[in-house]
Amino acid sequence: MNRPALANTGPLSRQWPAGVAPLLDLSRDNHVHTSLCLHAVGAMEEYVEAALARGLTGLVFLEHFEAGITSPRRTWLTAEDFAYYREEGERLRRRYAGRIDIGLGVEVGYNPKEVAATKAFLAAHPWDRVGISCHFLDIGGRHYNLLSRDSRTLAVFDAYGVEQVLAAYFQLLAEAVELLPGTVLCHLDAALRHHPEVAPALASQMANPVLDQIFTVMAARGMALEINTSGFDHRRGQAYPAPELLARALDRNLALCPGSDAHRPEEVGRFFSELI
Repeated sequence: MNRPALANTGPLSRQWPAGVAPLLDLSRDNHVHTSLCLHAVGAMEEYVEAALARGLTGLVFLEHFEAGITSPRRTWLTAEDFAYYREEGERLRRRYAGRIDIGLGVEVGYNPKEVAATKAFLAAHPWDRVGISCHFLDIGGRHYNLLSRDSRTLAVFDAYGVEQVLAAYFQLLAEAVELLPGTVLCHLDAALRHHPEVAPALASQMANPVLDQIFTVMAARGMALEINTSGFDHRRGQAYPAPELLARALDRNLALCPGSDAHRPEEVGRFFSELI
C-alpha cells in the first residue's frame, strides 16, 4: 500500500465523512512524551505549541513510570523529574487557559514484582490519565526492552522465542489491567515491533485466550483502548492495535482513545487524519 507522506505541521482536518458517527475524538492527542523520558526531544511547552498549530483543543502528557527495572538505559522519569513535570504542567495550564486543555498523565510500565510500589506512586498524586503498558520482559534476571530496535536485544528475544515473548507480554498486560488502576491500555500489540518475525508470531497469538481476558477486564473496569498512531510509522498503514483486535474490543463496547505517542513536537497529532 503506497501512502502519500503526511505533513505533521499545520492544522489538522477533523472532518468526518457525511453520515458517519465518529468513534474517536480527534480534537485531542492523548499520548505525548517529552525530553524528560530521555528518549524523546522537546520541552513540554513545545508540544503545547505544536498541538495548537495542529488545531487541537486538548493535549495529554503521558510520561513514563517504571519501578524495579534493571536495564542499562533509563527510559523513564525519576521522582525529581516527576516533580518538575507536575510543576511545569501547572504553569502551562495557567498560561494556556482558554486556548487548550492540558492533561498531566502517566504511562505505567508493568513490573509484576513492583505492584505495591506502582500503586503507591499512583496514589501519591492525582493523574488526569493512567496509561497501562509493558515495556520490559525479565529474562534471566535482566529486563529487556520489548520496543527496542537494538540488534543485541532482538537476539535475546530470538533465543527466547518470538512467539513465547509475545505470549509472556500479553499475559503481563492481562495482570496489569487486573491489578493496576489504569484508565487506558496503551499500544496493545506494539511489542517486538522492530523484530522481522513479529508479524507471523503476532498472527499466531490472535488465538491466545488471554487477549479476550484483557478486553473482558477492561470492559468491567471501564478502561479505554488506545488507538496509537505511531503504528503508521512502524508497520504499513496501520495504527495499534491491529484491525482484528480493534474489532474484538468494539464487540465489548470499549471506548477508544487516540494518541500519537509523539516523541518530537512535530509528531503531535500525527496520522490522525488517516484514522478517518
